[in-house]
Amino acid sequence: METTRNSIVDVGSVVEAISTDNEDAPLYQIESLCMRCGENGITRFLLTLIPHFRKILLSAFECPHCGERNNEVQFAGELQPRGCCYSLAFPAGAHKMLNRQVVKSESATIKIPELDFEIPPESQRGSLSTVEGILMRAADELEALQEERKKVDPQTAEAIDHFLLKLRSCATGDSSFTFLLDDPAGNSFIENPYAPSPDPSLTIKFYERTPEQQALLGYLAGSSQAEEPGEEALRVNITSGNQQIHGEHPHGTVGAKAGHRAIAQGNGAEIAEAIFRYSAPEEVMTFPSTCGACASRCETRMYVTNIPYFQEVIIMASSCDACGYRNSELKPGGRIPEKGKRITVFVKNIKDLSRDVIKSDTACVRVPELELELGGGTLGGIVTTVEGLLTKVSENLEKVHGFTFGDSLDECKRSKWQDFKARLNQLLSLEEPWTLIIEDPLANSFVAPTTDVLEEDHQLRFEEFERSWEQNEELGLNDIDTSPADAAYNSTSDVK
Repeated sequence: METTRNSIVDVGSVVEAISTDNEDAPLYQIESLCMRCGENGITRFLLTLIPHFRKILLSAFECPHCGERNNEVQFAGELQPRGCCYSLAFPAGAHKMLNRQVVKSESATIKIPELDFEIPPESQRGSLSTVEGILMRAADELEALQEERKKVDPQTAEAIDHFLLKLRSCATGDSSFTFLLDDPAGNSFIENPYAPSPDPSLTIKFYERTPEQQALLGYLAGSSQAEEPGEEALRVNITSGNQQIHGEHPHGTVGAKAGHRAIAQGNGAEIAEAIFRYSAPEEVMTFPSTCGACASRCETRMYVTNIPYFQEVIIMASSCDACGYRNSELKPGGRIPEKGKRITVFVKNIKDLSRDVIKSDTACVRVPELELELGGGTLGGIVTTVEGLLTKVSENLEKVHGFTFGDSLDECKRSKWQDFKARLNQLLSLEEPWTLIIEDPLANSFVAPTTDVLEEDHQLRFEEFERSWEQNEELGLNDIDTSPADAAYNSTSDVK
């Protein structure tokens, strides 16, 4: 008992310990109030790192007086650049799939569309469990107050009993359903037992957070950034060569008011149109923004350039002096092309590894020799080389599939990952030729040729293809109505 008391420390020292980067963080214990009996219990904290995933803080509470116990997982790392949405389709009778491990953060929402069922973030805290465990826990919590409901509202209690039968049928694998895990913080995860190969039942999508989601996560929303229209947030710096022009309305910049308004509203499309329309190609636009990691004020630079054999692109780069976070992004300019583009690179020598690559956030990446395929949006829009792209793919796979090298991984899966890494290193060392395929339905990706004339590069091939209806639907092109714009354009032409 004396040892236990000596090991109990104050909350401040625990917070200070878990804020460090020490990988050998000790187990901490603090006294905390038991919500069941009102006596003091013990809460234990342990900061640990899931290999190739991220840091998490495990907390476990136990009351020696009434036996109350609970545990929770919280994320000690940073907010991810984008939100994530996992969709796992369960066919009837797939009992093994229910054992997939799930990391659910405190900001994640779980949905089952077939049952019109939703577990909001506040109902279940951050947890490390399985699909079956999450569903059974939800069923047990719904069933906990059924006796009281039957006395107060028998009709509602009967409806819940029928729903519980359906929910438990899903939890036992007797019914088919879809398990959706949506986390705007990007800190949730569903295990893929087939990794690094794609899982036909699992779909992962990454998305940009809305201002409402930013506000729910405790970060600055767009509305709060526009509250001071006369302050620094509305100022624009135009950097051209070695000259810098500061001011509310920079000299020689036509349409400055429209640019200021677009920046204040955070509308990326309007920023590009309102600013670059009136700026020379050699100008770099600098404007204040908010860091996506720590919510501090930082600077974002935008630059428009024309890439030979490709098209006009907008390059954006942000850097935060407070936390050191850096982010770069590439956006295409111009209209949406009528066809998609498929780029095939036959990698045979060191020059091929050094080719410049522009991968948009809608492009898919495939390496047939590795049986590797990444869907659109996995890496976002990046500018790199062929070697850098394959290295980023490997790092991203290790980060997303967090249970890859855990202690619970069986030897078969471990050897599969080790073989994949060895095979990847062989391709990067050019022990054998291999093929890189980038397929972009919006034709916004590009691989630079090694010759001055594109047609003379025989190891690089560009192909156009018709987009499918599903691709147009995912890109939002099927519902675009341009008739008002066409009518306005035609009327302007008739006046002229």
